[in-house]
Amino acid sequence: MQSLEKANDPHRLTSISDIDLRALAETEDKTDLFLSIYLVANNRDDSLLVHSKLKAMKRALPADLREAFVKTIDMIEPQLAAPSIGGEKGRVIFASAGGGFLKVFRLSVSLQPMVVLDSSPFLLPLARLKDDYQDYALLLIDSQEARLFLIRSDILVEKKKLSIDLMNKHKKGGWSQMRYNRLRSGAIKSFLTAVVEDLHGRLDLGGIKGLVVAGPGEAKGQLVEMLPIVWKEKLLGVVDISMQTHGGDLVKLGRVVAGEERSTELQLAERLKEAVIKGGGAAYGLAEVSKALEEGRVDHLLLSSGFAVPSMICKKCHFTHEVGESCPTCGGQMQALSLERLYEQAERTGAKVKIVDGDEFLEAVGGVGALLRYH
Repeated sequence: MQSLEKANDPHRLTSISDIDLRALAETEDKTDLFLSIYLVANNRDDSLLVHSKLKAMKRALPADLREAFVKTIDMIEPQLAAPSIGGEKGRVIFASAGGGFLKVFRLSVSLQPMVVLDSSPFLLPLARLKDDYQDYALLLIDSQEARLFLIRSDILVEKKKLSIDLMNKHKKGGWSQMRYNRLRSGAIKSFLTAVVEDLHGRLDLGGIKGLVVAGPGEAKGQLVEMLPIVWKEKLLGVVDISMQTHGGDLVKLGRVVAGEERSTELQLAERLKEAVIKGGGAAYGLAEVSKALEEGRVDHLLLSSGFAVPSMICKKCHFTHEVGESCPTCGGQMQALSLERLYEQAERTGAKVKIVDGDEFLEAVGGVGALLRYH
């Protein structure tokens, strides 16, 4: 994981996986003047929408906060107006003049326009993108050439190219067809062995979603058979395509294949269901999950994509209610709660957050669940 400083380079695209969400979650402005802006790069309509919202916010703020807000707007204006760079589709800006904080991330994926004023960066859109655009590897291979790519947020990065010249290595001459075929097969096997070894040395298994193997002919199938078991478990798919396939098409193909794999999120939702049925290792419902988060017991926080939280929660017993200053259950003080706060608490305690689409059980238990580190 790169630091925020390295990811925050205005002259290059940033992979979503390079953005340290935990570090951002720990950043705040006590005066609630932290601006978070998501927009499509160099889109006139988005720019007009952002400026319209900023004007409305400025009018709504009390006089004692307006000056600091104007300073924050002055910080971000050059970033809003900056021309896009090659491949940039979306731009995220986090800023607070009070803390002298400004981070700009140029992304290769499109974003829904959004302006949020809060005490800390609004991270949920990035969290969802991080789930949707996990890094994965693509190996394009035939019997003579192998090209290894890392696909990061739709950015195609070539990591290595290996090749072997079979025609020059084994000229047929006066050899029998059988001997020639045997030598050629041996050379191909040796080449594929080198590719497997190089693959193991160049990619971090834990840092990618998996591997797509693509190419024409039989070489890709032979290579898959030679993969160690740990790599076979990471195999997302095998596809028959030309070695001359354009880079943009490789990204699209890889995303389709990677998307066909049953998602990690649904697997975790299934684990939650099993844990709830067996009566251990899980929490569900907002009150239970909030308490587990506060105690640092959550390993994975699972949120249904359509989940919305009530507006108030009791500080003492975690009872949730839509309105009220005092808890109807214990009389304790109620405080405002948002989905963003739930997410920030997970990030600060090291819990992994997953947004789950279309899981009936998770939706049935209130749209929020947690797999626990301990009971």
